[in-house]
Amino acid sequence: MGLAEDIALFELNLNELVIKYEQYFLGLEKREPLQLLDEVERYAKKYHGTHIINTMQKFKYNSIVARFSSYKQYWIRITRLIEEGKYSRDRFKMEMHKKKDGDGLSAKGSEKEKRIAPELQRLYQQFIEARKTCHLSVESITPEMVAAAIEKQKPAIMNKYNCKKVEYVVVVEKGAPKIKVRPKL
Repeated sequence: MGLAEDIALFELNLNELVIKYEQYFLGLEKREPLQLLDEVERYAKKYHGTHIINTMQKFKYNSIVARFSSYKQYWIRITRLIEEGKYSRDRFKMEMHKKKDGDGLSAKGSEKEKRIAPELQRLYQQFIEARKTCHLSVESITPEMVAAAIEKQKPAIMNKYNCKKVEYVVVVEKGAPKIKVRPKL
């Protein structure tokens, strides 16, 4: 094969490799495409020390090698994140497995949340989901904060509506979730 055909195959294989790596990072492919990576690396090294006379072919070859080099650095970085368990797709999957295996509570807050009544846990989860759908931060909100705010206001609301029971509902008003209190007669 000539130089022009090798450059065309190099570019074709590189494009295929990019697609395979993206599928691997998305979880569609179970294994890293190492065989195709080796083949593309061979094409990158084949004319490395050779003087290419045709300027157009030289430019095309060098630009494909540069593109491959930058992709390779990206793939190494993402693969390292996957191995360390810091890649966002893997963190999402780990959270999903924790929810399936456990009772839906995160590991760090599970002991604190168990001390709170089930109805307050349900209200807290609804409030957190409402904040997430409104694209608001949820890191600073704890179940204890929600429970304390409700317990603090409960006597005043019971006196105001002259009732013995109240129910709490999460509603979204003007793009912000709120916990509304309704008297239960």
